[in-house]
Amino acid sequence: MPRTSRPEAHNPKRVPSQARERGWLARDRSLVIALVATAIYAAVAAQHAGLFQPSRFAYFNYLANSFLKGHLSLVELPPSKLDLSPFGGNFYLFYPPFPAVILMPFVRVFGIGFSDVLFTIALGGLNVWLVGVLLRSAVARGIVELSHRQVNLLSLTFALGSVHLPLAAHGRVWYTAQLIGFACVVAAFIAALRLEGSRAFLAVGLAIGCAIMTRNHLIFQGLWPLAMLLDRNQLLPGRLAPEAGRRSRVLACLAAAAIPIVFAIALLAYYNFARFGNPLDLGIAYHQMDPDFRANYERYGAFSLHYLPANFFYQFLAYPFPLRPSSLMGGSLFLLTPVFLASFWASSSRRDRWSAWVLAASIALTAVPILLLMGTGWTQFGPRYTLDFTAPLLLLTAIGLRRWPTWLVAILTVISILHYLSGALYLGTRIV
Repeated sequence: MPRTSRPEAHNPKRVPSQARERGWLARDRSLVIALVATAIYAAVAAQHAGLFQPSRFAYFNYLANSFLKGHLSLVELPPSKLDLSPFGGNFYLFYPPFPAVILMPFVRVFGIGFSDVLFTIALGGLNVWLVGVLLRSAVARGIVELSHRQVNLLSLTFALGSVHLPLAAHGRVWYTAQLIGFACVVAAFIAALRLEGSRAFLAVGLAIGCAIMTRNHLIFQGLWPLAMLLDRNQLLPGRLAPEAGRRSRVLACLAAAAIPIVFAIALLAYYNFARFGNPLDLGIAYHQMDPDFRANYERYGAFSLHYLPANFFYQFLAYPFPLRPSSLMGGSLFLLTPVFLASFWASSSRRDRWSAWVLAASIALTAVPILLLMGTGWTQFGPRYTLDFTAPLLLLTAIGLRRWPTWLVAILTVISILHYLSGALYLGTRIV
């Protein structure tokens, strides 16, 4: 009688994926970290404003209220008109409208005075949980090789040791848009890792479409999820299987992803045309900018190489300590969150090296408009625009952390938290 092999469940190197995932769930702390982060966001917010009152710049509340009443212009005006775009006797937002759509049910129930501070606090907690799901999914797919402790530390770094902390605790139109855009991007990444077949392509397309209708340049964040799905389904050029119908399947999958994105772009074009008579006109030329920006705008426009040196300095080089008013111009991505330095080790990984390069490309493409934009994102603490490419940055960091000792990651996490907790509290004393 032939010898039977050992059951697969007893071989730690061949544990089935479902069993492996159940083991991860037993040690996963994503929900706990998200709840702790939410409580800290609320505590930071309580230091400078009432949690149940809207911020001075809760503009999306006003736009949601207008949508509910069938208008594209603001039917009621907020206390401040900074960054609003007057045109044809009406006031508009030049920001894309998806955040206002998300807020419509809240405004309908609670009114225009709904607290955008509470909203960003809750949204921040959701983002932290989504990051935990993303990292765990990347481990399950073999994209990254991290222990559960390293995954929890990286989730904690994002929650309390990155620019996400000050953005989640203060409401405001600018922060709300970035938090929603980030949630859409992470949802696309998770869909690419967890869903199967054409519905995965459709989900990625829907998530990126929503991201585009929140912050236009987030279209570049769809690069990695799409490449991941094509690779998983063996649909990349050079990997097409010979069976009949394979190429038609490629087209069908690409169409499933492209249709929601094309629809989102068309909807934005119609939105612009209905307001300003031009599908490419966002209204940025009319917006009531801070007087400090007016001279540069009139000379260089909204995007220019002229802004590159200052933007690069405040996003990647500046160290904002000791805290002072100029600290609110920004801060170095890597000095404030040194764990992100591990991203530079990602290219040394031998597993799916193409994935690291695609992640890096999506970061670079998203960073181009950020570095060319007028202004650094003031008032803020930390490089707030970098949240737009933090999803691929987290995966690159996770890949690079493979050879970093856990104790070092823990120390750097503590340093990051001290940076951002003190910075967020200081921002609360200066914010209006």
